[in-house]
Amino acid sequence: MAIVDRPEPEKEITLGISACLTGQKVRYNGEHKRSGFVVNNLNRFFHLKPVCPEVEIGLGIPREPIRLVGTSDEDYGVKGSDDQTKDVTEPLIEFGKQTAHALERDISGYILMQKSPSCGMERVKIYHENGNPLGASGAGMFAKTLMENCPLLPVEEEGRLHDPVLRDNFFVRVYAWSRWQNEMRDKPTYAGLVAYHSAYKYVLMAHSPQNYQKLGQIVSVGSKKPIEELADEYITLCMQTLKLKANRKSHTNVLLHLLGYMKKTLSDESKQTLLELIEEYRVGMIPLVVPVTMLRHFLSMHGSEYVKNQVYLQPHPEELGLRNTL
Repeated sequence: MAIVDRPEPEKEITLGISACLTGQKVRYNGEHKRSGFVVNNLNRFFHLKPVCPEVEIGLGIPREPIRLVGTSDEDYGVKGSDDQTKDVTEPLIEFGKQTAHALERDISGYILMQKSPSCGMERVKIYHENGNPLGASGAGMFAKTLMENCPLLPVEEEGRLHDPVLRDNFFVRVYAWSRWQNEMRDKPTYAGLVAYHSAYKYVLMAHSPQNYQKLGQIVSVGSKKPIEELADEYITLCMQTLKLKANRKSHTNVLLHLLGYMKKTLSDESKQTLLELIEEYRVGMIPLVVPVTMLRHFLSMHGSEYVKNQVYLQPHPEELGLRNTL
């Protein structure tokens, strides 16, 4: 029996996902690549929209495997492994464009199956026409088209999500992009842009202090530039910034900044406790969730509304546990 009842998380965000990762038997051999992380964890927090581009373009189950075939990492297509006359490059490109157009407004992220000639985000082997490895790699054709047509959409491979830093990075971007979609996409305002930038101040600082400054300069232009143009410039650099990895040094810097908001109101004993936790995090003794949780506790009592509303304190649902191993 739970000590305190915690409500089930609300599913407010939709993610596109390779159908095989959800347990659907759509692979070339009639099997699936069910991901426990996806099915057991993400299914609680997100609406999942499964897509198998190979099935969608009319390839059967089971089917002849396909692979990337070409002359370089910039010049390749997708053909049958045995039947070189079966070229599905254009159908996958066309379906990628259709999917990007159909889902762009409905999803806030996409999780792809790694090493797939259709869905692999990167490092998919390219072969010569004769079947020998080329010694180069590229992105699966559907994934490549999707990313080209939705350049700001957070995209990640399921295999890479087992890395704690990459996992946190992806979901920080998913929630940031979802918030932008809800608050700024259709009716951008100068006030909305200022509010978004203010809320994400310390998230951005953790990923790149330099880009945080650049983003502040974009916001400061204000009504001197049309809001649509200003918003596009801002969110492009914002999503590029969030794609950069935050590290212990940058997180430590942010934690100390947040502690600074309470330097006049917090007791010396409490400040010392927080400083010790931050140092223990800095040297790798404890995960990020520990000093952040303590900071949140003290800020709830001593912080201003501005600092309480900083997304950094909870950039994604705590129940996801993404900072427990960070």
